[in-house]
Amino acid sequence: MKHVFFAVLLAPIGLAAQTQLPDVVSDQMASVEAGVICAPETTGELEAPGTIAGTTHLIAEEPPFIAVTRRVPAVLGVGFGIKSRSVDVVGLNGVTMTVTHPPMGDDAVTTQTFETVIRGTDPSLTFYQFDFDYELLPGTWQMQASIGDNVLYRTTFEVLPAALVPELAAACGFEDMLS
Repeated sequence: MKHVFFAVLLAPIGLAAQTQLPDVVSDQMASVEAGVICAPETTGELEAPGTIAGTTHLIAEEPPFIAVTRRVPAVLGVGFGIKSRSVDVVGLNGVTMTVTHPPMGDDAVTTQTFETVIRGTDPSLTFYQFDFDYELLPGTWQMQASIGDNVLYRTTFEVLPAALVPELAAACGFEDMLS
């Protein structure tokens, strides 16, 4: 079983909105690809301390991208993320994933973090999936992987109302969300 980590709601609470930073890919990365996915079946959860949900999902099979794009429909069950592979074939452990987004929830959370790994033999998928209505926040979202102060990659996504990207919202079977 592959362990793929995904953030439902991860956040230090009460942080102010952060400035979006430019996209980067370090020379430690052999590949970095961004895209949109449909919700995969989960096989369990991992604890994710310091998050609103307190957990991330485990999945057995990594889903394919339905589109290699950074334009994401704000629709329940749709996700977006990064498939990445490290130059080091041993991989990278202790990777902190930081997701920044528009203010979310009663505490206006703008930053969420969780731990993950990046494999060196085949791409690792790290993604964010919309599971709750309060997550459906149009605007600029960023995903950054780092070890300490060393940024491995940072990628920007634009989350849009479903009606602006109907072909992607419909790809996961969520056409009824467009009305």
